[in-house]
Amino acid sequence: MTTTAAHPAGRTPAGAVPGTAAVRFENVSKAYGDVSAVDGLTLELHPGETVALLGPNGAGKSSTLDLLLGLRTPDSGSVRLFGTGPQEAIAAGRVGAMLQSGGLMEDVTVEELVRLVSSLHPKPYPVDEVLARAGVAQIAGRMVNKLSGGQEQRVRFALATAGNSDLIVLDEPTTGMDVPARQAFWATMREQAEQGRTVLFATHYLEEADAIADRVLVLHKGRLLADGTAAEIKARAGARRISFALPGAADTAALRTLPFLAALDISGDRVRIQSHNADATVHALYGLGLFPRELEVGGLGLEQAFVAITEAEEARTS
Repeated sequence: MTTTAAHPAGRTPAGAVPGTAAVRFENVSKAYGDVSAVDGLTLELHPGETVALLGPNGAGKSSTLDLLLGLRTPDSGSVRLFGTGPQEAIAAGRVGAMLQSGGLMEDVTVEELVRLVSSLHPKPYPVDEVLARAGVAQIAGRMVNKLSGGQEQRVRFALATAGNSDLIVLDEPTTGMDVPARQAFWATMREQAEQGRTVLFATHYLEEADAIADRVLVLHKGRLLADGTAAEIKARAGARRISFALPGAADTAALRTLPFLAALDISGDRVRIQSHNADATVHALYGLGLFPRELEVGGLGLEQAFVAITEAEEARTS
């Protein structure tokens, strides 16, 4: 579905037409042989939004990003960035991208690579500023082929933000980064969004999506399964989380008879339940003569909600 909520406040990027979507997919489909990678996808992203793109492997995330960046052509439908085609927007320097696919140029230093990419951007930032923002100033003189995985990711980030782009596209951006580097990365991305840029990132780190994104898109088999804030996605799962300690839980078969169970996990004496009616489940728990300790009842986390939504869709379509 397409959201109609107003986008977060922020400056409109230079050159943008007021009211023009940063990204617009209109009934976009893409197939590879008999496999439908993107299936009738319709959505809009707005200036100033930070948007997480989630989905299990094979959901169509990479294909969606390829279509957005003009690396693939849709079989049907249209993709527009700031009212123009992807190639035109990229040529104008309006898009910066950090992708998993493709290697970095070797036999050059980090600074030489960043300087080259900056020189090709229509609206480049000073190289020293780019290096500092990406946290690679201290390794500017190091050869690219001597970098660790996390350092390579930071260099890719530097290349994606080498110029004053209005849309930043990130594919699994923090893979290989340590915790301080990840925190610094997302602090920079928040600054970019606050300046009116659109940030779109695909990630398997759902805690990042929960903490960072204004909006979450869930893809499943190439279709948009859910679109909303992290809180709305959690609420859509329609279940709550119950956790408690119970001595001998692994041998307590009665737990599997509790009403409204959506999921049950027993690890030693720790029991974790997803329930469609937490009050009734807890009431029945005591009705069985069981006396749990450290009882906690709360909403699902984004990861749990994501799993619940995608599993429900799998069951519906299988």
